[in-house]
Amino acid sequence: MHFWPFTLAELYGDNQSADLFLRNPLDLNQTNKKSNELWEALSRTSGFPDPFLKNSPRFYNLWSESYHKQLLREDVRDISGIKNIEQAEIMFSLLPSRIGSPLSYASLAGDVKVSPDTIKSWLEVFEKTYLLFRIDCYKQNITRAIQKEKKVYLFDYGRISDPGAKFENMVALELLRMTTGLSDQGMGTFELHYLRTRDGEEVDFLITRKRNPFLLIETKFSDTTPSKHLLKFQNLLNVPAIQLVQKQGVCKVLTNGSHTLLIVTASHWLKSLP
Repeated sequence: MHFWPFTLAELYGDNQSADLFLRNPLDLNQTNKKSNELWEALSRTSGFPDPFLKNSPRFYNLWSESYHKQLLREDVRDISGIKNIEQAEIMFSLLPSRIGSPLSYASLAGDVKVSPDTIKSWLEVFEKTYLLFRIDCYKQNITRAIQKEKKVYLFDYGRISDPGAKFENMVALELLRMTTGLSDQGMGTFELHYLRTRDGEEVDFLITRKRNPFLLIETKFSDTTPSKHLLKFQNLLNVPAIQLVQKQGVCKVLTNGSHTLLIVTASHWLKSLP
């Protein structure tokens, strides 16, 4: 049986109601040190119960290797009939370095020495077994939007060595849990996307509600200067926008024309998601 890792909002236990969040997604509850500590603990050991409760990086490393070997060599092999599981393991080991960018099947295929169609089928199996999740590019009314590439994120994000990529992955998982939960509660159809044009203009996340833009989210590990792409897409889509930063103690409310932009420490905002 597979399960999702804990998220900050679940662990913190001070969730906004869905109705309140949908009325004002930029609203903030009071913060305290505990949310920062929980966020750092998740970053060290992921949100899977055993390593999180042990809170030991050494235990996490051993657990993660064992967990993925079992999934790949038993569950994935049994479900998919992959004959060369070693190559599939190599492909999976390359994914942490590709977090945050649209994934090229051709590039991975060249690295692993298999066809792009094989890469595509392996990713589908990895998604079914909760090794990863993917989000696609929102294209409606976006000039020169990327047409095919999806971004890949890991459920076990502790394997990601780059701090900025790990931070983005952690935020992605928090948002995926929330959008899935809102949809399951009958609040409407909520989906998680990203925005990117062929000219390189990008915002990390867009939440849609009933297929329409609802909320823009950009992640910046330490930069508290408003992202110019976030400002541009906010004016284009006419929705609230948030820039989440890893840096502690940040909370700024800015105006972007007739819109509001919140720049805030990630753990402060994420802890109260419904």
